[in-house]
Amino acid sequence: MAHPTQLGFQDAASPVMEELLHFHDHALMIVFLISTLVLYIIVAMVSTKLTNKYILDSQEIEIVWTVLPAVILVLIALPSLRILYLMDEINDPHLTIKAMGHQWYWSYEYTDYEDLGFDSYMIPTQDLAAGQFRLLETDHRMVVPMESPIRVLVSAEDVLHSWAVPSLGVKMDAVPGRLNQTAFIASRPGVFYGQCSEICGANHSFMPIVVEAVPLEHFESWSSLMLEDA
Repeated sequence: MAHPTQLGFQDAASPVMEELLHFHDHALMIVFLISTLVLYIIVAMVSTKLTNKYILDSQEIEIVWTVLPAVILVLIALPSLRILYLMDEINDPHLTIKAMGHQWYWSYEYTDYEDLGFDSYMIPTQDLAAGQFRLLETDHRMVVPMESPIRVLVSAEDVLHSWAVPSLGVKMDAVPGRLNQTAFIASRPGVFYGQCSEICGANHSFMPIVVEAVPLEHFESWSSLMLEDA
């Protein structure tokens, strides 16, 4: 999760998020090189008293500064489109979970099980245990098996919400009357935090998302206990 004074992204916990981080570094390096070149040209033009007549009127340099930006845009667009299609790929999910947004909590339904579902409310500050995070902890976590394709169906019951977990590279709008879907693979065990990313009313800041990725055998034990309690 994020920490104070952090300048970069959260550590990637899914293959898609790793791709997004690589693309960010790729685009940032291109921006850095362009900024350096532009700054050098500005300093050179301001500080020198010499004038090059071939720069003032030159077909060749006009061709270069027209073609070069187009090439740079292609170098940014191609990997961007590749990741865009990767994020839409949903191949043979091992588990499907329906996440419903409410004012102001989330409810989860494991559709592959007959009766496995629960509401997930934020834990109030005064009820937090030692080591828990304020405004991020919930009374029920969305537990998923690691290294398994998980499909999440996202919708809302009242107003617009957005189901987002940055470290998994997932963000999907929850729209009343519409069923959106996204997918992720948790590449390692852990607890990953997110929040509603669409302003949805007075308590918009108080409906966190907690995804806990565990080994498959632990997930099976957890689901059996939840079904027994139901």
